[in-house]
Amino acid sequence: MKALCFDGKKLEYISDYPKPQSDEALVKVTMAGICGTDLEILQGYMSYEGVLGHEFVGVVEDAKNKELIGKRVVGEINVGCQNCEVCKKGNERHCPNRTVLGILNRDGAFAQYLSLPEKNLHVIPDSISDKQAVFIEPVAAAFEIKEQISLKPDWQVAIVGDGRLAQLIVSVLRTSCSKVTCFGRHQNKLDRLEKLGIKTKIGISKEDQHYFDLVVEATGSTSGFLDSMKLVKPKGVVILKSTIASKENLDLTPAVVNEITLVGSRCGPFRPAINALASGIISVDDLIESEYPLEKFQQAFDEAKKSNTLKVVLKP
Repeated sequence: MKALCFDGKKLEYISDYPKPQSDEALVKVTMAGICGTDLEILQGYMSYEGVLGHEFVGVVEDAKNKELIGKRVVGEINVGCQNCEVCKKGNERHCPNRTVLGILNRDGAFAQYLSLPEKNLHVIPDSISDKQAVFIEPVAAAFEIKEQISLKPDWQVAIVGDGRLAQLIVSVLRTSCSKVTCFGRHQNKLDRLEKLGIKTKIGISKEDQHYFDLVVEATGSTSGFLDSMKLVKPKGVVILKSTIASKENLDLTPAVVNEITLVGSRCGPFRPAINALASGIISVDDLIESEYPLEKFQQAFDEAKKSNTLKVVLKP
């Protein structure tokens, strides 16, 4: 099969990569999105080697449950060992022996086929298009914030970042909080949010400093943490969403002095994400900027790396 494989140093297109062979469900990938984590893996994040990609939609080609065959699906990316105490408590996302699609010891979605356990798959209703479905995994990551924090409607909320994930976080949090401000660096991205009625800013003013009850850091850079510390009020909450390859040290003194609650936030629940897209509460229709076949992966990744680009997808 066709696949994009990373050997730890370079990404390569392979036309005869081995097709997945396991007792898991076999999914033919229809579309897969390039995200910030994929770009960070190319810089050394997770020391991963294998097929990249974890945001996908596809069609089940083979499964033990014959009712799944032919169904359009997305998939939760973490696969636990099922044997440890963490898994037995239903927290497979944090299984110490887990594999993660396209991120940790498991080939991902930048290929014609992938495999996942059947219980990881979610059938997609006809009301959700393929272009919408490819966003379900990152929308779920945005919904994880609502699982972790009891949001208050009158909170002042800041999102630091204006990229792919930040845009989705804004859309999710505004369903619970009306006072949302997005701090970004790219006017074209902020223009999209302004059309949705979101307050946006480039740069942090004196009035913004230590003003926000909740700050979500989603820049994909170490500077985002420093900006978040400037924005959050004493005893406020900062949600950390960025996964980056940089080993740069961060000064946590402001978090200690101001008694900030820091919350790491990663993957999230798929069902709320599916329902939000199916109902139209969350709109992603204008986020995809271009589509490429696997053979043109270099062009796809070059575009995805541009700071003013939102979403680039691959079609295996």
